[in-house]
Amino acid sequence: MNPSRTEHWDSIYATKTPDQVSWTQAIPTHSLERIEKLHLSKNAKIVDVGGGDSLLVDSLLDQGYTDITVVDISALALKRAQARLGFRAQQVKWVACDIVEFQPDENFDLWHDRAAFHFLNRPEEIQAYMDLVCRKVSGHAIVGTFSVDGPTKCSALQVQQYDENSLSGMFQSHGFRSLECARELHTTPSGGSQEFLFCTFSKS
Repeated sequence: MNPSRTEHWDSIYATKTPDQVSWTQAIPTHSLERIEKLHLSKNAKIVDVGGGDSLLVDSLLDQGYTDITVVDISALALKRAQARLGFRAQQVKWVACDIVEFQPDENFDLWHDRAAFHFLNRPEEIQAYMDLVCRKVSGHAIVGTFSVDGPTKCSALQVQQYDENSLSGMFQSHGFRSLECARELHTTPSGGSQEFLFCTFSKS
């Protein structure tokens, strides 16, 4: 594990409330709309990568999904989500882990990642991520990154921007086909705007 990266994110979650970080969504509409289009069974194995204290897991539980894993580099972020969910947190698997070191013992029907992948800048980390997706995703992947017109930094870290060709090409080279890509504008809690690229992929 990269200690400095873990410490960085633990510090963010220890010192900032959800309305003080740019990625917070009261309702994760873009993700939920894309998940709905896949018509997954309620017992589909879903992993939310970089889920932190995102409200996506709440919505998935509300909709009756029963096999959800949330992975985040910050244990503090996961504890915040668990505290928010209360007894319902027992229905979710929580993994505190740098995604490039994630070693699940199961395959996933849906891999969801909103704003984790774009923090990987080193080629070997990007390759490790893609190899993991290739090995462990048997169904679909929904990935949201900053677009080429989005921010170049987030939480004081440099990010990797993507356009449809670069993101789709990467997943297509690892056995996926692109179902849909679209730019989406996210309004931050402070009222700013960030342009994301969301793509849905299917394992060929």
